[in-house]
Amino acid sequence: MIKIGLTGSIGMGKTTTGQMFVARGCPLHDADATVHRLYSERAAPLIEEAFPGTTSPQGVDRAALSKHVIGKPEAMKRLEAIIHPLVREEEKEFFEMAKLDGSQIVVLDIPLLFETGAEDRVDVIVVVSAPEDIQRQRVLARDGMTEDKFAAIKARQMPDAEKRHRADFIVDTGQGLEAAQAQVDSILATIKSRLAADA
Repeated sequence: MIKIGLTGSIGMGKTTTGQMFVARGCPLHDADATVHRLYSERAAPLIEEAFPGTTSPQGVDRAALSKHVIGKPEAMKRLEAIIHPLVREEEKEFFEMAKLDGSQIVVLDIPLLFETGAEDRVDVIVVVSAPEDIQRQRVLARDGMTEDKFAAIKARQMPDAEKRHRADFIVDTGQGLEAAQAQVDSILATIKSRLAADA
């Protein structure tokens, strides 16, 4: 089973690209969606203990939590020490299910793949990228996003040029959906031909 690590900086079109892989039959494990679910389930009491006043009966209040951690590296490390092991557990279960289903190629959507040293957990790295002006436009159009918030998020992320340099494949989403889909098809064709050659 080939594990594709899908990553890219904020606003690059990673979620949309991930869905293109899903549409082509590749199971996808979304780290962000997993974190979101964990925030409303078993991670909530652990986070409340570490950061009092950041949860409600519905789970973690993301706005309250971000005040505790954004721009505070030590606090962010504390949060990651709670969340990362839980995400890894879920990832393991995902692999087991994919194996049972006979999947040949699976996708791990990991926003901070390089930043968290997750390269060794995947076989192939696909970086989703777009020109900086398109990225800025997409991000600042999001609800509640500000220039400061965008700058703080970018500061935590490896520069796009460095990610592109480290990638096995790049999907450029700045050229529209059809072009991105063609790039995904090409990546999957390459991986499948490698699998056939190894068989």
